[in-house]
Amino acid sequence: MGNHDAAGIRRQIDTIVDRVTAKDLEGLKQLYAPDVVSFDVEPPLQHVGIAAKLANWARVFEAFDRLAYEVRDLTVVAGDDMAFGYAFARLSGTLRNGVATDGMWVRVTYCLQKIDGVWLITHDQVSVPLDIRSGKGVVDLQP
Repeated sequence: MGNHDAAGIRRQIDTIVDRVTAKDLEGLKQLYAPDVVSFDVEPPLQHVGIAAKLANWARVFEAFDRLAYEVRDLTVVAGDDMAFGYAFARLSGTLRNGVATDGMWVRVTYCLQKIDGVWLITHDQVSVPLDIRSGKGVVDLQP
């Protein structure tokens, strides 16, 4: 992996942060492959295709009046045309009802493919740890 590719992938993830914060669906569309498969935190088990991925972001944008998105501790591993990255991420801000929220930290994994010279996300997965005894997600952990 060249440093150039890792830096380019990091810029892609930074661009996601900027476009989520700006509630820019059209801008986000440019970062995902058309056939992206997303294992997001909300049902169903998988969201297939760019329209499904953007619908998830649209629901987030509808819920928040003001929104901040943070990605922390990003690690990137890249080959010639395939790469992955993993990090912690958090949405926070002010909900439409006026309530401020610090959000929750989630784990996120990105799988990318270089398509026509551009790194695009072909798969992402967002998760929270599970407390096995209670069967509930643990949403109050900090990185």
